[in-house]
Amino acid sequence: MDTALQVDQSLSVGSDRYAQHVNREWVRLLDLLQMNVSYERCVGTELFTADGRCILDFLSGYCVHNVGHNHPDVVRALKAELDRCGPAMIQTHVADLAGELAEKLCQRAGGRLSKVFFASSGSEGVEAAIKFARAHTRRAGILSAEHAFHGLTCGALSLMSDEFWREGFGPLLPETAAIPFGDLGALERELKSKRFAAFIVEPIQSEAGVRVPHPDYLRIAESLCRRYGTLFVLDEVQTGMYRTGRFLAAHHFGVEPDMVILAKAMSGGLVPCGAVLMSNAVCDSVYSSLPRAFVHTSTFSENSLAMRAALTTLDVLERERLGARSTEAGDYLQAHLSEALRNCEMVKEVRGVGLLMGIEFQAPRQFRLRIPYEAFAAVHGGMFGQILVMRLFRDAGFLTQVCGNNFMVLKVAPPLVVTGAQLDAFVQAIRDVVELAQSPGVFWSEALGLARRAFRG
Repeated sequence: MDTALQVDQSLSVGSDRYAQHVNREWVRLLDLLQMNVSYERCVGTELFTADGRCILDFLSGYCVHNVGHNHPDVVRALKAELDRCGPAMIQTHVADLAGELAEKLCQRAGGRLSKVFFASSGSEGVEAAIKFARAHTRRAGILSAEHAFHGLTCGALSLMSDEFWREGFGPLLPETAAIPFGDLGALERELKSKRFAAFIVEPIQSEAGVRVPHPDYLRIAESLCRRYGTLFVLDEVQTGMYRTGRFLAAHHFGVEPDMVILAKAMSGGLVPCGAVLMSNAVCDSVYSSLPRAFVHTSTFSENSLAMRAALTTLDVLERERLGARSTEAGDYLQAHLSEALRNCEMVKEVRGVGLLMGIEFQAPRQFRLRIPYEAFAAVHGGMFGQILVMRLFRDAGFLTQVCGNNFMVLKVAPPLVVTGAQLDAFVQAIRDVVELAQSPGVFWSEALGLARRAFRG
C-alpha cells in the first residue's frame, strides 16, 4: 500500500475514534484549519509529521515546552525514576523529592515565598490559592483583572471576565469581582471595602493579548494590597520558569507577592505538575494544627515522576542558560519583527518580554480590504486570526495560535531553545502572510471559503 495512503487512513481512523468518543467539534475545527496532522516525533522546536513535514513550534503548548519537546535529560531522568521502582504514590510518607524541589523553587523565587503546595495543573493551583487566601484573611472575596485567563475549573473560571469561557457554566463562585488590568484607581476602590482575600493577577496578561503593564503597576498594586489587608497573588503559569528571561516575571517589576502559582513549563511538558509558592504565614493558616495536616491535598500532587521531571527541567533551564537565551532571543525577535512589519498597515504593535510575545493586528485602512475584513469580523471575531494561523501552519510550517481573549493578537512563544535561523524563518513567514493579507485576492477568497465551511453545518 502507498505510504501516503497509509498515513491518511491511519489519521482518518484516529480522528474518527476521537470524534466518536472524545470531542467531535475539536476534530472538525482542526480539519477546517487544515491542522489535523499526525505527529510522529517531537524534538526541541521541531514537530515531525507522519507525512514527512517538519513543523516549527512557536506556541510551546501555551508556554509548556520551555526546554523544548522531549528534552533528552528529562526523558532520561524519568526513565531512571521508573527503573528504580521507588515510592511514586504512597501518600502516607514524606516525599523527599517534593522537599528538594520546593526548596529550589523558593530559593529562586525569593522574597517572602518559603513554602510550596504542589498540584497537577495551573487551574488546580488557582483553586488552592483561593482556599489558602480565604483561610489566611478570613475574607471571602477574590479580586481579579478583566480579560485574565486563570483556568477552566469553576473557581478559576470565576476569576475570568470573558463570557466565551463562562457561558453555560454558572452560577460560579460568589463574591468575585474584576477590574481593568493596569487601573490602580479601580484597584484601590475595590480594596477599600476590605472584603477581598486576594488580588490574583497575571504579571503579564498572556491570553488577553500579551499585555505588559506599566513598570510601576505591580509594585503599587502590591503596596495597596498590603495597606488593605488583601493578599497579592501572581498567576505565573505562563510567565514563570524563565519564559520572560527571569525565573519569575515578577522579578522584572521588583515585587514580593504573598503567593505565586506555577505550572505548564515546570516538568518539561512530560508530566502534569503545578505549584503554589507562599509565605510561611499563609501556609500556617491552612496547616495550623496536627489534625489539619492534610486538610488540603491532591492525589497526584507530589508524585515522584512529576517531582523528578521538574527538578531536571529546572536544572536544564539553568545549565543551558535558557533564561538568558529567552532575553537575547526575545530582544532579537522583537526588533526584527518590528522592522519587518513596520510598513504593514494591518499590524498595530509587536510587544512582549523575553520569548512571550504578541503581534497585534488591526482593521485595514484600504477600502478594498476593509469590506472583506469587516464581513469576516461580523461572522466571527476570530476569523482573521485563524486564517493567519492556518496559513502559517500549512504554507510556512509554523504552529502558532491567537490569544484566547484577544483574537487580534497572534501569540509568539517558541521553546527557549529556538535557534537564530528558526527565528529568522519565522520573521520571513509572518511577513509573507501579512503582505498577502494586505492584497485583495487569494487570502480573502480563502477566508470566505473557510467561513462558509465553518457555518455550513
